[in-house]
Amino acid sequence: MNEPVVGTLKVPGATLRYEVRGAGPVLLLIVGGGGDAGIVEPVADALADRFTVITYDPRGNSRSPLDGAEVDQRVGTQADDAHRLLQHLAPDGPPAYVFGTSSGAIVAVELLTRHPDRLARVVAHEPPLVSLLPDAVAQQAFFGHIVETFHAAGVEAAMAEMSAGCGEERGERPGLSGLSPRMRETLARVGENSGFFLGHILGPFTRHVPDPTRLGLCADALVPAVGRASAGLRLARPAEVLAVRYGVGLAELPGGHLGVLTHPAQLALRLGELLG
Repeated sequence: MNEPVVGTLKVPGATLRYEVRGAGPVLLLIVGGGGDAGIVEPVADALADRFTVITYDPRGNSRSPLDGAEVDQRVGTQADDAHRLLQHLAPDGPPAYVFGTSSGAIVAVELLTRHPDRLARVVAHEPPLVSLLPDAVAQQAFFGHIVETFHAAGVEAAMAEMSAGCGEERGERPGLSGLSPRMRETLARVGENSGFFLGHILGPFTRHVPDPTRLGLCADALVPAVGRASAGLRLARPAEVLAVRYGVGLAELPGGHLGVLTHPAQLALRLGELLG
C-alpha cells in the first residue's frame, strides 16, 4: 500500500483533513455518520490503481475540527465542503466521480444537485433521505426519538435504539473480529465522534429534503444503491424510492449498510464496475 498524500483545507467554519492516493479520474469518497477517511481506506486502496481517490474527515469528525463550538450540521454546508475539496485538488480536470454512503450519500446527492456540471456519476449508497418516503413523518419521528434518547441516556442507549429499529440485515454481515490493527484504531477514533453525530448530524440530515426539480435535471448521473444484505430495510428504502422516482437503475452492493467496513474488497470491485 502506497501512503497517501495528506493535507488540510481551510473552509468556512472548519479545517478539513484529506488524503489523496492513486492516479486516474478523480473519485471522491464521502463517509457517513461519525466516520472519517480511515473507514474507507481499504476501499480507497483497492481503487487507487484506476482512480485518483480523495477521502476526508467531514467537518467536526476526528481530524477535521470546527472553528468554534459544536453546532447542528447542514447538508448544504457539507456539500459545499466536498465541492471546495474538488476545486482545491482537481480544479481543471474532467468531471469527478463520487461515492457516498449513509449520511455521506445525502451529501453526495446534494453535491450533485448543486454542481451537476462538476460530476460524472454519483453512487449514493443507502442515503437515509426519509423525507422521500410515503411515511416520512413516522420515519423522521423515529430518528428524532433516537436524538432524544441520546440527550436523555447517552450514546450507548441511542445507538442500541437505532440498531434495533433499522432491522436485521440478511446474512453477508460477518463479525468484525478479523479487522486489522489499523482499522481497530480507526474504529476507536471514530467512536469518539458518536456524540457529535447523534447530537448534531442525525436529526438535521434525516430531515433534509433534496430539491426535486434540480435533482430531476441531473438524475441521469445518479446511481442509488443498496446493500445486498439490507434491501427493503429502513435505511435502504430511500434509495429504492430514488430509483423509482427518477427512473434510474438501483444498484446492489456487497454487504449491508456497513458494506464499506465489512466487505471493502468486494464493494470496491463492484463500485469500479458501476463507475465504468
